[in-house]
Amino acid sequence: MFQIADMHCDTISALYNFGKPEDSLRRNNFHLDLERLKDSNYILQTFALYQDISKEKSPYKYARNLLNLYNKELEKNFDIVTPILYKEDIDQLKENQKIGSLLTLEEGEACEGSLDKLLDFFNEGVRLITLTWNNQNSLGFPNKFDLSTKTFIPDIENGLTAFGIDFIQEMENLGIILDVSHLSDKGFYDVYQNSKKPFIASHSNARALSNIPRNLTDDMIKKISERGGIIGLNFCGDFIDSNTGFASIQGLVDHLKYLVNKGGIDVVGLGTDFDGIPNMVEIDNCSKMPFLLDSLKKEGFSEDEIEKIANKNVLRVFREILPSKL
Repeated sequence: MFQIADMHCDTISALYNFGKPEDSLRRNNFHLDLERLKDSNYILQTFALYQDISKEKSPYKYARNLLNLYNKELEKNFDIVTPILYKEDIDQLKENQKIGSLLTLEEGEACEGSLDKLLDFFNEGVRLITLTWNNQNSLGFPNKFDLSTKTFIPDIENGLTAFGIDFIQEMENLGIILDVSHLSDKGFYDVYQNSKKPFIASHSNARALSNIPRNLTDDMIKKISERGGIIGLNFCGDFIDSNTGFASIQGLVDHLKYLVNKGGIDVVGLGTDFDGIPNMVEIDNCSKMPFLLDSLKKEGFSEDEIEKIANKNVLRVFREILPSKL
């Protein structure tokens, strides 16, 4: 049974906004909880502190509220989960037999245009930041939203701000993973041109197969691969098939095959977006992840290739970027 590493879920925000008194990170009725992760052989799960900044007066304070919930849940469940802060923590995952938890911000405006607040979040354990969500912020722009069609369209003019460039360079200095999912097309290339380390698209698919701007063009796939980064397969139906919105296992396999064809086997991983997406059909919670891996075997992927997709690629890239304890 393959171990699984997933680069994106919104379970903390789901608990914060919709959780009932009996819900916890250990056990709930959302897409994901620690007990199901353990039963499904997960080795690592990233947990995003997600927010829509158009609804919050202080993105920093809101992110801190989510952070407090995350910390409480980790303290209550120390027997089953362990935080991932350093390279060495990746190395010890198999030894300590706990699920690794890597903390992320899904919305760079949580730092409110301040490198000091970035350092605060780093000291609190944040190790990955999705630079934008679907709103312009102090760091840069997402792709444009067309009000007439209610769809996103590629933005090739507006990317990172001058501060955004300073911000990503400080992220690299600290050892925080750069995530370009949700960033505009221009912002993607600004990251590529103004960073040195591998960067990731934590939950994005192939635009050639599902033509929405949250997915990646062939050139973007190649650029992430050339830099040694990784792309996390998103399980949202629209990201798999924008025409039907149907989230089939075969659709996921088709995207994986396409990403491998354009960027190589080392560029692909998993970034489900559990608890942040609708339209899931065949894999509607974390316990069903082994079905996807079984399908990959039937499609002709080797054991080594499946292991890379399931966990090895993610662990390799995270270990390369994270800071060292020493």
